[in-house]
Amino acid sequence: MTLELEKEREILIPDTSVFTNPDVYREFGKDPPEAFANFLELAAQAPNVKVYMPASVYEELKKMLRTFKIPPKARAVFRVKSPKKYEIQIPAFLLYELIDDIRQRINKGLRVAEEAVRASVQRSPDEIINALRRKYREALREGIVDSKEDIELILLALELDGLLLSADRGILSLADKLGIRWVPPEEIRDTLEGLIYTP
Repeated sequence: MTLELEKEREILIPDTSVFTNPDVYREFGKDPPEAFANFLELAAQAPNVKVYMPASVYEELKKMLRTFKIPPKARAVFRVKSPKKYEIQIPAFLLYELIDDIRQRINKGLRVAEEAVRASVQRSPDEIINALRRKYREALREGIVDSKEDIELILLALELDGLLLSADRGILSLADKLGIRWVPPEEIRDTLEGLIYTP
């Protein structure tokens, strides 16, 4: 294959959220396994599309989908590949932003815990724990890259100049800062269909 043809190929890098977030996967099927199968079938119809997924994300997806098997036709477009972690460089400003963000989130988490203690005289322990868990999770984990799988998606997209597909706000925010191409979750299906009909 010539270098020119290789450049025309579109590399899609989907996150598990595409197949587990109901707002996104319902565009492809009635449940996550059907959505993943249909996504891959659609990708197989696009002449110059390949789908890549880091090994850690693929393992995570397999646990979520349990007995799922990749459709034979989709094998031609689907690849499992981890990023070259020891070769990819990222800008130092991200480290500064990460430290600042973590500090702010810790402070928010502390305020959530204080709120729960104050509410303990008025509500049952189960109510307090449920509210504390929900608010604490929002304060510390929402909108941030918070797992090895998340960062591997970002690194692979950087390495391959791939188009990142995700419903995770933290992943999309970091992708945007790094100049990685991404698609809003509500446009993933239309984008994939557009690639099928692109000459």
